[in-house]
Amino acid sequence: MWIWSLLVLAVLVALVWLTVRLAGGHLAGPSASSARKILDERYARGEVDEEEYRRRRTGLQ
Repeated sequence: MWIWSLLVLAVLVALVWLTVRLAGGHLAGPSASSARKILDERYARGEVDEEEYRRRRTGLQ
């Protein structure tokens, strides 16, 4: 009987671990590094000028 309890517990732990692993930290929302990457891409495409780029980059830190 206790073996089944351990097996159920192991399955539950595996499911929680898998859920967290697949979420990959996205539960907390986008990080500042991803915002900086988007800003860098926008600057590279010419969507923002250098002054706005520097102002926004300072705001991200």
